[in-house]
Amino acid sequence: MTTIVKAAGAAEFLSLIPRMLGYVPTRSLVMVPFAGSRSVGAMRFDLSDDDTESVDRVAATVIGTVCRLPEADAVAAIAFTDATFESGNRMPHTGLLRALERRADICGLRWTDALCVAQDAWGSLFDPYCPEGGRPLADLDLSAANEEGPGAEGATAPGDQASGAELPRVGLAQSERVASALVSLERAVDVLCGPGGGADAAPGGDPDDADVAPAGGDRIDPAALAAVCALDDLPCLFEDALDWEADDLSPYDAATLVWCLSRPSLRDIALVQWSATMIAGDEAFDAQLRWESGEEYPTHLAMRMWGEGEQPDPDRLARALQVVRFAAAAAPRASRPGPLAMCAWLSWALGLSTHADLYAEQACAIEPEHGLSEIVRSFVHAGHLPDWAFRRAAR
Repeated sequence: MTTIVKAAGAAEFLSLIPRMLGYVPTRSLVMVPFAGSRSVGAMRFDLSDDDTESVDRVAATVIGTVCRLPEADAVAAIAFTDATFESGNRMPHTGLLRALERRADICGLRWTDALCVAQDAWGSLFDPYCPEGGRPLADLDLSAANEEGPGAEGATAPGDQASGAELPRVGLAQSERVASALVSLERAVDVLCGPGGGADAAPGGDPDDADVAPAGGDRIDPAALAAVCALDDLPCLFEDALDWEADDLSPYDAATLVWCLSRPSLRDIALVQWSATMIAGDEAFDAQLRWESGEEYPTHLAMRMWGEGEQPDPDRLARALQVVRFAAAAAPRASRPGPLAMCAWLSWALGLSTHADLYAEQACAIEPEHGLSEIVRSFVHAGHLPDWAFRRAAR
């Protein structure tokens, strides 16, 4: 079930990989499934060691993932590695590529090519004329694809799969304003709901009925009381957040997001709503209240976290990720795990598993055993992708 690809065609194919992924991969195994002669996307996996036990396990997982694409009937594999042809007198990672070929054959997938881009050369297992030291990297146009920069059609972003996960730079003055707003918001919640009243639920109340000079004598910022009122309609708040200018968040907008995303019950409402619709957010809000009264949480809402259900609008997820990234960057360090975990989940839902793992790792570094962060890390490390990643987006 092998199709030999001529060297010139293989070089052109390799030069397209960064355009398909949006970056130039490093230390990666890239699988390109095909339906007939048409590619149906690209999948990136961390590159494993070449020992027999490891390659067989990885091959089974990777080809199993490809088989989840119902239209896929063929596949190509490319290893992007720091190793060299010269060091082993042969193409690196041939053991893994052969294991993938065997597993693909067992699963009835046509094997179109097995390629490697190393530090000193590139080559194909199916190129009978490939020199022992590989073909020159000058044959490939990877750097040119990278230099186009984001914005052009088919262009790639600078860097590799981890690039772009850095939180935005936020000045010290802005961070201090957000920290102050968060303190005022929490004090306002205590005024309206009583001490601890907003621990894990949306507060309610009317600022006109509140004492803006509580027992301590310190006046509460009216803007904090207004922010608390916005919490009365969480779905409306979360929907509005999608239209906020991420790099120009007001301190109270950022503080409100951080406050909500630090509370699992409220965070889950945002997760459902941003991955679906405002109507779903309303349903999730009602479901949360019923669950707190002892009722079962609806399965069709809970399954969103696991990546099941209707395919989300990627633009909607991307807008949410953009605003939450800025909220996480502006938050005091101790308050970052919640928004970082949401960054992790949104990245995972968008197919950016490397970014997801980085955000979740940052959250766990601040708060070990952080729930959602550990869930996302378990997804990434197990190679679990959202079910909607295997369905073509509706047009």
